[in-house]
Amino acid sequence: MVAAGAHRPGPLKQQNKAHKGGKHSGSSQRRAGGRVSVKAQPRRRLRDLSRVDRRHQALQLRRQRKEAVLAEKRSLGSRDGPPHLVVLLPLHSGTAAHNTLHLLQSQDSAVVRAAEGRAGDFALLCPRLKQRWRFVTAQAGEKTVDVFLGACTPGSPSNGVFLPAGDLHTVLDLAKVADSLLFILDPTDGWDSAGEYCLSCLFAQGLPTYALAVPGGTDLPPKKRIDARKKLAKAIEKRFPEAKLFPLNTEQESSLLLRHLATQKQRHLAFRDRRPHLLAYAAEFVPGQESDLVGTLKVSGFVRGQTLSVNSLVHIVGHGDFQISQVDAPPDPISLNPRVVKGQKRSQDMEIQDDSANGVDEMEEDIKVLMKADPKKQESLQSEVVPDPMEGEQTWPTEEELQEAEASLKANRRVVKVPKGTSKYQAAWILDDGEDGSERDDDDEDDDFDDMMEEAVSQEGESSEEEGEPAEEDCETMTIPESLRDDQYDEKVKEDEQMLERYKQERMDEMFPDEVDTPRDVPARVRFQKYRGLKSFRTSPWDPKENLPRDYARIFQFQDFSRTRKNLFRQIEKKETEGALVGWYITVHVCSVPVSVMESFKEGKPLVLFSLLPHEQKMSVLNFLVHRHPSNSEPVKAKEELIFHCGFRRFRASPLFSQHTSADKHKLERFLRPDAAVVVTVYAPITFPPASVLLFKQRSNGMHDLIATGSLLSVDPDRIVIKRLVLSGHPFKIFTKTAVVRYMFFNREDVMWFKPVELRTKWGRRGHIKEPLGTHGHMKCHFDGQLKSQDTVLLNLYKRVFPKWTYDPHVPDPVPWVRSESAPPVQEVEMD
Repeated sequence: MVAAGAHRPGPLKQQNKAHKGGKHSGSSQRRAGGRVSVKAQPRRRLRDLSRVDRRHQALQLRRQRKEAVLAEKRSLGSRDGPPHLVVLLPLHSGTAAHNTLHLLQSQDSAVVRAAEGRAGDFALLCPRLKQRWRFVTAQAGEKTVDVFLGACTPGSPSNGVFLPAGDLHTVLDLAKVADSLLFILDPTDGWDSAGEYCLSCLFAQGLPTYALAVPGGTDLPPKKRIDARKKLAKAIEKRFPEAKLFPLNTEQESSLLLRHLATQKQRHLAFRDRRPHLLAYAAEFVPGQESDLVGTLKVSGFVRGQTLSVNSLVHIVGHGDFQISQVDAPPDPISLNPRVVKGQKRSQDMEIQDDSANGVDEMEEDIKVLMKADPKKQESLQSEVVPDPMEGEQTWPTEEELQEAEASLKANRRVVKVPKGTSKYQAAWILDDGEDGSERDDDDEDDDFDDMMEEAVSQEGESSEEEGEPAEEDCETMTIPESLRDDQYDEKVKEDEQMLERYKQERMDEMFPDEVDTPRDVPARVRFQKYRGLKSFRTSPWDPKENLPRDYARIFQFQDFSRTRKNLFRQIEKKETEGALVGWYITVHVCSVPVSVMESFKEGKPLVLFSLLPHEQKMSVLNFLVHRHPSNSEPVKAKEELIFHCGFRRFRASPLFSQHTSADKHKLERFLRPDAAVVVTVYAPITFPPASVLLFKQRSNGMHDLIATGSLLSVDPDRIVIKRLVLSGHPFKIFTKTAVVRYMFFNREDVMWFKPVELRTKWGRRGHIKEPLGTHGHMKCHFDGQLKSQDTVLLNLYKRVFPKWTYDPHVPDPVPWVRSESAPPVQEVEMD
């Protein structure tokens, strides 16, 4: 018994921690009694390094990285490596590449060799530096032109050389394989709006190593020359931070520039470093036996990137995928150590390369066959799966299913008045009034409904033209002066009207996202029969294999795409591929190539070959993560045809736009948003990321506008893109927690059909349909609170959508923008 006055501990009594007497390592080992824990030991036991060992390990890693960079610098442009490929790119209309080329060619003890069939391109051999370069400029036909993009933007100046058709593609293709870009700047302005456009495309695609050269400026006084240089350095600081400007007016300054190009650290582009590629130095077309339009293309060049296998496929940029039949090893045409021609004395001067008369014959005699393709190991050109319509298993129906089918046929019989002599087959095709609109099974039905306003505008335009055209017999001939014939201006007005309609649609989609009007002529349960309601867009399940289109039977899908990608890249890092090594000068025999590829090379366009990784010729669903380019503000609608520059590929397709979220379902965007990242989904050949992407839109006059830039996100056909439709209604009578809603439906059957779908309001209320009232679509709804009179009742419907199969690997060259002298000035576009 406890005394009455004794102290009792209350609920706030102090609780001290128990003593951990038996938990130290010695006692635990004694308690274990020699038993070993079940936990498996790792293969490589990680031991704690001491402070001295950690420093030594960091020093070793730092030394290895430094040696790798030095080895890369020494191999590029050396005797055993490929020549240093430099692309000259003027960024201002007032600059020209001719003076720069002359200065680079006037080096002491250097040999200049002109490239075969390409005016303006040359190779530079410098025995003193033990380096060799190849300088490339873009050209049109036989005339070499400066590669500034004056034809790509309306803001380009009127003076200077305009960019010919196709040179936008030329610049981007050369930048894919260039070791260094030599930007030629104006001494006062740096670059103009066209140069800014060019830089935007290059930065989005991936900028290799670069150098900034500033020729000219010697005519300015010394004081103004210093001020102009400071101003130019401040102007380029945004685009090229910590970049050095190289004046280029004398041979000594050109020597410093060459030394800088040879010794600077190379910037790596992932999509080209993991794939063998080459820029054609020479090419020859051998027509086939069956047709002169298709034959074998012999492309000669230096292997770059990785080892080239004869059994892999090659992609000719802008032309498609092809197979290789043979790889030869001709003599190096720009070797630093040329062999002595038989019958001639070895000369100390390297000009022997140009003076040898029998050089071509010797090359033809000394060509060696390195390897030939093995049909058993060669990659196939098959890009699509040929679907078998009888592949699906079909079982014989049971007696119960046959009876149900007969009962449904009897229930669906209808009485139709037909003329005498009409057979049952003919009578089955006779439709009742209003029946033709209920059997639409087109996937683009919703898009047609969404484009109703646009079609109405076009129909009004056609009707006005038909009404304005007089009859042919009432016409008479009269002469109209040239000043009144202004058809081109009328065409521009029509384009403006279409663009205005697009702006209205984009504005309406921003103000009322996904909202549509319920049609009066078609029942809502028929018009929206492909849609469904979801309890929660984020958590409700959706099977990715449900109701797939026929195009999904033509594509390939990986069981685990990331694992396949890791295995391929691991093989590349281990250099397990056998073939032509990096730096070799080879001739690749490409099979079944159209003659248009050779004609394009003769016109002066670059011929670039990329070897494909396994599976990269097969079609699948590609997802790109892009941002809207700030220079473009025109509305871009989903399923419009766009031009894609993805890594080393170039193609046309009609994409879908969707939100970039971490959920398993992604809402469709009807327009390309300017303020958020958007995922673009298309059917295209498989490409292993990382890879950059540029999106262009072609105008009616043939020009290409850059609208978005980004990168490849994934190759995933199971990514679910959901289209949302929002039906709206208005409260007619409001009670405490119920309300009568109208204008959402217009018949009783539609209200009963959509009764299970949850309702919401713009002010955050949630509810459901209780029952229909009358026969005109009024319905009684219950909510979690009282509605406001200005609130709007919404009903969300969802449907999965898929992109259109409009893939086209052939992209037309952009048409140049040329302005006549009498044309009014064009306002320049300012870009961030």
